[in-house]
Amino acid sequence: MIRRPPRSTLDRSSAASDVYKRQCLSMIENPKIAIIGAGPSGITALKNLTTNGFNTTCFEMNDQIGGNCVYKDKTGHSSVFKTTHIISSKKFSEYTDFPMPEDYPDYPSGAELLAYFNSYVEKYNLKKFIKFNTNVKKAVHIDNKWKLFFNDSSEDFDYLIVANGHHWSPRIPTFEGEFSGELMHSHQFKNNEYFKDKSVLVVGGGNSACDIAVEVSRVAKKTSISMRRGYHFIPKFMMGMPSDVYYAKSLWIPQRLRLILQKLALRIVQGSYKDYGLQKPDHDILQSHATINSELLYFIKHGKISPKKNISCFSGDNVEFLDGEKEKYDIVMFATGYKIKFPFFSNSTIDYENNDIDLYNFCFHPEYSNLMFVGLLQPLGCIWPLSDLQSQQIVKYLKKEWKLPKDFKKAVFNQQNNMPYDFIDTPRHKLEVDFHEFKNHLTNEIN
Repeated sequence: MIRRPPRSTLDRSSAASDVYKRQCLSMIENPKIAIIGAGPSGITALKNLTTNGFNTTCFEMNDQIGGNCVYKDKTGHSSVFKTTHIISSKKFSEYTDFPMPEDYPDYPSGAELLAYFNSYVEKYNLKKFIKFNTNVKKAVHIDNKWKLFFNDSSEDFDYLIVANGHHWSPRIPTFEGEFSGELMHSHQFKNNEYFKDKSVLVVGGGNSACDIAVEVSRVAKKTSISMRRGYHFIPKFMMGMPSDVYYAKSLWIPQRLRLILQKLALRIVQGSYKDYGLQKPDHDILQSHATINSELLYFIKHGKISPKKNISCFSGDNVEFLDGEKEKYDIVMFATGYKIKFPFFSNSTIDYENNDIDLYNFCFHPEYSNLMFVGLLQPLGCIWPLSDLQSQQIVKYLKKEWKLPKDFKKAVFNQQNNMPYDFIDTPRHKLEVDFHEFKNHLTNEIN
């Protein structure tokens, strides 16, 4: 079993906690609140605040709501693929008080999601609170307020809520040698048309990597997928129902037995990963972010996708893998995740790429009582319902109906080191939570 080491950086100085206590002494009446980002997390934060009477403005750098759910052909904007369908079912992807339409399929498309988010904004009359085409260049904490700087102006706010997501700054690994072909990141992938009749290597084992490999293989001359470790692949349907619905029905079973039964069910349905030329996972199911895909194994068995070990080095248009195998490719596509970055904060203010996440409930900051994050987590499930609950808790906090733990540092340390699953120690798993456990935790605290 892979153990996550203790999160040492949570042990901040006593000065930090003193600052926090001083700032909590005086809660501002009728505060002026800013939200950065009008994606799925930003709009639910806006809805919860405005419907509770708070003076709130949301700043969105694009011309519409939806964030990554807005499909654009241009590669400068992280977005869904042209053929995207979500990997969590609609039952576990909807906001707490706004169900998706009954005629939506179990796994809605990107276009259906965008329509759902727009109907949410319309129902709660949120557009009047959103400033579109407005990019926050810098956020600075001055005199217990947040000064936001735009292209040619600035504005002060009593509270700042960051909801711009963490899927925009590509994380790209480095390897020895140079590749003479084209290097890309999944950030740039929009559809498979560009890859027609080309030899493509996709690097990664997560949801984006597998989805891209499948889509590319429909038109490419050759498609391979390189993984640094073995992964568990969960089909989108189990026993005729969405896999997350199937899993939720088993939550009454003790965790240890539940995991054994899950592995057995997957083994019966899929066989051994070695039968597909894939590496055996070095971790249990749910110790890493789930890869939900029903097509990858199918395409491997049909000869459309070739599994490869991790890359050893590049040499011209050749890629050498750790097992000594070499192959030529036109394109190497890195589907290797994103850095946890915020372009408007200085690293001295916020740097979660190089430090641990020291936020209570992945939301409340230890030093700035007027800074919160919504949607800065990676659940084994969907983010948006949890963003809704985080926003509800922020409302309770601002209305003085809920208080943060007295020993903030200890509470964060315990929360980060007592997850229901012992997630593997990689950068992306800093943000990992179990959907059901975290949802229940937030619901209990809110109530």
